Amino acid sequence: MCIPGPDVMELQAKKGQSPANTWNPLPSDDVLFGNSAAMVEVRKKALRICRTNVPVYLAGEGGTGKEAMARWIHHNSHYARGEFVKVNCAAIPGALLESELFGFEPGAFTGANFRKPGRVEHAEQGTLFLDGIADLDLSLQSKLLHFLQDGTFSRIGDHAERKIDLRLLCASDKDLEEETLAGRFRQDLFYRVHVFRLTLPPLRQRREDIPSMAEFFCRHFQTQFGVKAEPFSPDALSYLQNLPWPGNIRELSNVVARYVLMGPESMLYPDDVPGKNKRKLIIDQNGTHVTLKRMAKDAIKEVERNVILEALRANQWNRRKTAQELRISYRTLIYKIQDAGLGSRRTAVAGAHGQVGVSIENKRNGA
Repeated sequence: MCIPGPDVMELQAKKGQSPANTWNPLPSDDVLFGNSAAMVEVRKKALRICRTNVPVYLAGEGGTGKEAMARWIHHNSHYARGEFVKVNCAAIPGALLESELFGFEPGAFTGANFRKPGRVEHAEQGTLFLDGIADLDLSLQSKLLHFLQDGTFSRIGDHAERKIDLRLLCASDKDLEEETLAGRFRQDLFYRVHVFRLTLPPLRQRREDIPSMAEFFCRHFQTQFGVKAEPFSPDALSYLQNLPWPGNIRELSNVVARYVLMGPESMLYPDDVPGKNKRKLIIDQNGTHVTLKRMAKDAIKEVERNVILEALRANQWNRRKTAQELRISYRTLIYKIQDAGLGSRRTAVAGAHGQVGVSIENKRNGA
């Protein structure tokens, strides 16, 4: 979740500090795993493998918290006494990545005027996290495979072999199996890093965890920015739970950061408000401008109404099944249906098709 950027990590390294020992980026287990069925299963698997030294491959969409999970595994493993060393394989060019991983000796190449240990050596008795491993060059994949097979490597420009004991964790937003079948990732390396697979679900599959995450990020950013934010209202949390979240937890973090700095209105996306209602949300029936808080509240209700309507349609207007799918009580659903003006299938259809649909229905019934 809230992980320090590379600039923070580099600053700590220059000071001779261990990022794992100077800053704890992990939220509580209740926030990290939540209560959703998908994450309950992830937690069971993570508990089984965290105290072993088996390589773990973390899969999932971008922003689903793979780095936070890697840090949790490190923190709860026998390698927690060492450093957690992250390498972003996709962000470092292949020509430089080898020297970053394995280090170099003076004179190894032009500009190599000093000895530099690599990230692998920094991870001794700790955890090496290779993020974006699918983006490794094939030539570097070969050297990584050699290291994983016997735990030895050589710095660039040095023939002496060094032996290192560490825990390997890997992650990628890409499908590693597809990359292997396409010939972009070595099959033998795939079997080395893919011993155990832990797939993190997207945020849209764990919506019940959003309120606790939002509260965590809110506390974090209040401390970081030195400001006091307005507590989330029930309507605001409901609004957050009903957003599509293509950017997953990373996107939620950004939205809450804006909320802390700018207030509740900053959570509104322009596309959240249907075009026909945008004017209504700006100027009321008396021609006076409404407040931004009113805009946010109306938009939240509109999103909630659309979610309920889609759920009703998907369940053939069976309200008990709809309540179960939305994970709310039957009584709460009935109240929300009435509040949203979705009292019946006929009412909802008329509302969805506008006044033309109402007129046709009235003619059919002799009105």
